[in-house]
Order: sequence, then C-alpha cells, then structure tokens
Amino acid sequence: MGILVLVFIFISLTQHGDAHGPESCNHGGGLCRVGACVSGEYLAQYCFEPVILCCKNLSPATTES
Repeated sequence: MGILVLVFIFISLTQHGDAHGPESCNHGGGLCRVGACVSGEYLAQYCFEPVILCCKNLSPATTES
C-alpha cells in the first residue's frame, strides 16, 4: 500500500506543468535541491514543484591557472 502511494506522488509530481525534471536542470548547469537553494545559488526552475528546486550558481565558475 505504501509503495502505491509513493508511485502516485511521483507520477503527480512529474505531471505538473512547471516541473522540468532533473535532466533539464543538470544539462543547464544546475543542481536539484530539496527545500531551498544554498548560499551563492538562485532558484532557476523546479525539478519537481514545489518541493525540489533547481538551483544554479550566482556567478559562473572560474578556473584557476
């Protein structure tokens, strides 16, 4: 019974109109996070709205020589 509830919740989250999924977030250079973005990141989109956020760095990564 518990597994059916989890499957239903997962399907509901993936069917949401504003959810782009983790693949879209990762290809765009972001990370999926639960709850809130960490310091130095901003909310770019949702992986699974409204629980899992797609966070990206505020500044582009720099490389050291």
